Amino acid sequence: MFLDKLKDRLNEKQSLFIGEETAFRSAVLIPLVQVNGEWQILFEVRAFTMRKQPGDISFPGGKIDLSDPTPLAAALRETHEELGVNPETVTVIEELSPYIASPTFVIYPFVAVIDYSEIIPSYNKEEVDEVFTIPLKWLLNYEPYMHIVSVQPTPASDFPFEKIMNGVDYEWGTRVIEEWFYDYKDYTIWGITARILKHFIERIK
Repeated sequence: MFLDKLKDRLNEKQSLFIGEETAFRSAVLIPLVQVNGEWQILFEVRAFTMRKQPGDISFPGGKIDLSDPTPLAAALRETHEELGVNPETVTVIEELSPYIASPTFVIYPFVAVIDYSEIIPSYNKEEVDEVFTIPLKWLLNYEPYMHIVSVQPTPASDFPFEKIMNGVDYEWGTRVIEEWFYDYKDYTIWGITARILKHFIERIK
């Protein structure tokens, strides 16, 4: 009886990973647009007045609010706020695997088709400095390059060293992060945007 009940509970829908419920969650669109009859991906340059990551290149999207029923709803809402695109005109193609940057930060990407003509006159200049597109054909043939970033954990001053083996002499492992780069004309795409882009391109190759 106990094992049957346990199995039923474990078969219930569960979080994607341990800590998902309390993680900072955001959602983005990978916007496919047609420009002069050619499929391209649209990117934003974040406004230089933004508090976080000013001038960085990103996909439209942002934090999932409590009022957003789903990650997709958040991505569509943010795309509307940033680019002025009506969510009802967006054609969602597929949801990609979430990008788990850390146990406290996850991003849910969605591939979607948007109408390029809706964007040009209406994007939010307070959040977006400019928009640009890269041909999908170019991305499929481009080889991104990678650099390694090493991150060393630094325990807080109140960390209970007396409770762990070797105490203050405990050897913390160094975390290695792969940072990928795409150079297109005068633009450089890197960081989380590059990781999500790379995953998408590899899926469709």
